[in-house]
Amino acid sequence: MVRNRAICSALDGTELEALNAIGRERKLSPGESLFWEGEDSVIVANVLDGVLKLASNTEDGREQIVGIVYPSDFIGRPFDGTSSHGISALTDARVCVFNRSDFDRFAAEHPQLEHKLLERTLGELDRTRRWMLLLGRKSASEKVSSFLLEVFERMGVTKGCELRFDDAPITLELPFSRQQIADILGLTIETVSRQFTRLKAAGIIDLPSRRGLRVLDRAALEAEAG
Repeated sequence: MVRNRAICSALDGTELEALNAIGRERKLSPGESLFWEGEDSVIVANVLDGVLKLASNTEDGREQIVGIVYPSDFIGRPFDGTSSHGISALTDARVCVFNRSDFDRFAAEHPQLEHKLLERTLGELDRTRRWMLLLGRKSASEKVSSFLLEVFERMGVTKGCELRFDDAPITLELPFSRQQIADILGLTIETVSRQFTRLKAAGIIDLPSRRGLRVLDRAALEAEAG
C-alpha cells in the first residue's frame, strides 16, 4: 500500500530497482531527528513506516509543530534550498533516504517522477490551505474533530490496508500526546482533554487507553468537524 501511494509508484520495475540502488533504509526512534531546521538539504526521503513531525522554533525557543508526515509521504527539498523546519520521529519509523544530488539526477532522467513530485507539492499546498482554515477559523470542537479525522484517514495506510469506518470500529494508537495535539491546534491541553471527554460522552469516539482512539460514529465526527 505504501508503494502504491509513494512517489515511486510512477516507476516501472526496472526503474524502481535503479532508484532503490541509490537509496538506503534508515530507522528512527521516537524523538530522533532526520533534518535540523536551517541546515542544507543534502538528503531527501520517503517515509516507509511510522509518523514524523515537522517543527520550527520561535524566537523565544518554543517549538511549533507545523505538519505531520505519514507513510508514503516524501520529505526534503529536491533540487535546491535549505530545510525550513526540523523533522523528527514521533514513533518508531523507517524511511528510505537518498542523497539529494543523486535523487535530483535520477528525477531529471525520469520525467514521470518529476510529475509525481509536482502532484505531491500541489497536494501539500492544498493541505496547507486547509490547515490555515483549521487554525484560523474553526472552533475548538471543530479543530479537534477535524484533526482526528485527518489522523485516522492518513494512518489508514499502516499494516497494508485502508482504514474503513463502515466496518467494525478500529482502534489506533495516536502518535501524539494531548499536549502535542494542543500545540498543533493552538489550544490548551485542558481544552483538548475537554473535547475528547465530550466526544466520548456523546458516543462519537471511545478512548480505550491513554493514547488509544476508536471512532464509533464517523458521520457524527464529520458533523463536529464542520
